[in-house]
Amino acid sequence: MNTHTQTLTLRRNLGIIAHIDAGKTTLTERLLWKTGEIHRVGEVHDGAATTDFSAIERERGITIGAAAVQAHWAPRDQPIHHLTLIDTPGHIDFAIEVERSLRVLDGAVAVFSAVDGVQPQSESVWRQARRHGVPLIAFANKMDRTGASFERVLTQLREKLRATPWALGVPIGTESQFNGWVDLVDRSTVHWDDKGTALRHAWTTDEAAQWLPQREALIEAVADADDVLAQAWLEGTVIDNAQLRAAIRRGTLAGAGVPVLAGSAFKSKGVETLLDAVVDYLPSPLDRPAVVAAENGSEVLLPPDPEGPLAALLFKITHQNHGALSFVRVYSGTLKVGDALASSQHPQGRRVSRLVRVQADQTHDIKQAVAGDIVAVLGWKDAVSGETLSAPSRPLLLDTIQAQHAVLAWRLTAEKASDLIRISQGLASLAQEDPSFRVETDADSGETLIWGMGELHLEVMVERLRTEWGVTIRTGEPRVAYQETPKRAVQRVEGKVAKQTGGQGQFAQVLIDVMPREDGEVTFVDRTVGGAIPRGFVNAVEKGVRAALGEGPLGHPVVGIEVTLVDGQTHVKDSSDMAFHRAGSEAVKAALAQAGTQLLEPVMEIAIHAPSGNVGDVVGDLNRRSGRVASIEDQDGQAEVLGYAPLARLGGYTTSLRSLTQGRASSDMRLNGYEAAQTA
Repeated sequence: MNTHTQTLTLRRNLGIIAHIDAGKTTLTERLLWKTGEIHRVGEVHDGAATTDFSAIERERGITIGAAAVQAHWAPRDQPIHHLTLIDTPGHIDFAIEVERSLRVLDGAVAVFSAVDGVQPQSESVWRQARRHGVPLIAFANKMDRTGASFERVLTQLREKLRATPWALGVPIGTESQFNGWVDLVDRSTVHWDDKGTALRHAWTTDEAAQWLPQREALIEAVADADDVLAQAWLEGTVIDNAQLRAAIRRGTLAGAGVPVLAGSAFKSKGVETLLDAVVDYLPSPLDRPAVVAAENGSEVLLPPDPEGPLAALLFKITHQNHGALSFVRVYSGTLKVGDALASSQHPQGRRVSRLVRVQADQTHDIKQAVAGDIVAVLGWKDAVSGETLSAPSRPLLLDTIQAQHAVLAWRLTAEKASDLIRISQGLASLAQEDPSFRVETDADSGETLIWGMGELHLEVMVERLRTEWGVTIRTGEPRVAYQETPKRAVQRVEGKVAKQTGGQGQFAQVLIDVMPREDGEVTFVDRTVGGAIPRGFVNAVEKGVRAALGEGPLGHPVVGIEVTLVDGQTHVKDSSDMAFHRAGSEAVKAALAQAGTQLLEPVMEIAIHAPSGNVGDVVGDLNRRSGRVASIEDQDGQAEVLGYAPLARLGGYTTSLRSLTQGRASSDMRLNGYEAAQTA
C-alpha cells in the first residue's frame, strides 16, 4: 500500500443531514468538542455554534449555508483518521445546500429526533442521499427527551424510508433516565458521566446472557446482506467483533443496510460511539466508485489517484470577510498553488493564487490538495457553482449540480436611489452563491423580481441584502412560478423560413410532432431519415425549439412535452443555423397554438404539527385554501397532518397557522410537483 493510498483510507468526507431542529448543528458542535478541535461548546440557542457563524444564522438559530469543518479521531487501537464534516441546513428552502454537499461527499450521518421520528424533511434528505448513492449511518438524537422512542425511529426507518436498519446497540434507560448504550458489536456496555464522557466495560456474565440473543439477531440480519458473514454463521463459526464490524461496513457501503445508533447530542451522550461508527462504517474516498468524466465526447473513469489527470468540481461559493471562497472537491490528480486550470465555464481558464482548508469561518493556507480532498480557493470573483476544473492539456467535464426551479417571486424596490448599485451588486453576489436563487427584471413594469424556493428563502435573501450590503429595500406581492403543458398531441406541424432579399437568402423548413409527457420532462427527438436535414442543422432546430418552449402561449415555460423532428428541407446556398433555429422556434409556436396548453401551478406538500385539539381548525383552513389532507397521525396529544395545497393559496400561511393554534403549531413545506391550476 503506497503512502497516498494509506492516507486516503484514513479520510472520511461526510455530511450531517436531517429535518430542521433534529439537532444536526448541536451534534456537529459536540463532534468537534469530542475530537478536541474546539475547547468550548457553543450552543445554537445562544448563537454561538461553530458552524452557524453568519449573523443571520445566529439571530434565527437555524443553519442556512452548509459549513465545512475538519476533525480528527482514532477509534480503539486504530490510527488517527481525518474527518471533513459538512453541517447542512434542515429547512427545505435551502435544499440546494444539501444537494451540492451530497454531490461531493462520500458518506452521511442522518440525524433523527427520537421524539418526532422520521419527519418530512428527513425523508427528502434521505432520498437525496440515496439518489447520489451515499452510504448512511442513522443517529437517533434527543433520547433524553420526554416521548423519545428508539424503537419508533427503527420502525419508521423501515416503513417511511424503506430502509433496512441495523441497530448496533440498545439504549439503557428512557427519557430522563437515558444514561447508557449496550454495544452489540463490541460486546460491551457504555455509560456516560455528567460531562458526557463515555465509560466502557466488557459484558459481565449476566449481561452476556441478557444481550447475546440480540447480538445473534443483529448477526443474522447483517448476514442476510453479506455472503461472507452468512457463510461463517451457517458453518457455526463464532463471530468475533472484527468479523461483524467488517460485515456491517461492507453492507453499509453497498447500501444494503443502515447502522443505527442513539444518543443525546445536547448532553454529549453517544458522541464517541458515533465517531467510532463514522470511521468503522462510512467510506473513504477509495471505497467510492471512480468518478465519470467526459473527454472529447467519450467517458473516462477517474479513480482517486494524485498522479492521475486533474479533475475537480467547484460545488459551492461563499463570500466571507477575507473574500470569495470557492469550495472544491478534488476527484483525481493534484491541485497546487500557482496552477493554471481549464474551466468548463470560462474559456480563459483560472489560476490558483491561494488554496485553503476551511474550518467554519476560518481558513488555513495549504500548498496543494490531492484526490479525495475538499478544499477552497480564495479570490475567484466570477466562479460558477458546478464548474469542472482540470488541466489545460487535458480538459475534462464532470456532471454538474442540478438546482430545483424557483417557485416563488417577490418584487424588490429600493427606497433610496443611491442604493441601486449596491442592491445590484448584492443580488449578483447572492445569485452566485445560491443556484436556486434567481434575479430577473419584469418585462412589463421594469421592476426587479427575486425568485426562490419559498418565503423563508426570500426572507433570508432580503435580510442579507439589508445587513450585509447596508441597503434599504421594500418587497412586493409574491408571484408564483406557473408552467404550461400541451393538452393534446399534434402531428406534422410546419415551421418555415424563406426569405430572398438580394444576395444570400435564408431558407429552412421543418416538420415536427408534439406529444404531451406525464413526467414533466422536455425532450427533443430526431427521426429524420435519409439526411433530410444535416446533423448541424438538427442541433440548430433543437436550440430553436428549446428557446421557444421558454415561453408558451400563456406566457410561462412549457414542460411535459416531447418534440419530434420528422422531416424538413434545405437549400444548397440559403440554409443556415440561424434559419433552422428560427424554423424550429416557429414550428413549436404553431404546434402549441394547435394543441392548446394547460396551466400548471406548483403544489406544496405540507406537514403540520399541531395539538390534537386543533386538528379540526387546521384541516378546515387547509380546505379553504383548496388543499387536501393525505393523512393524520395522532400521538400523545400531538397530531401530524400531511396535506397538499397550491402555493398560490399559501401566502402568509405560517402566520395564519399560529393564529389558529395560539402559536402551538408549526409547519414544513416542500415542492411536491406541478398540477393543473385550479380555477377560482
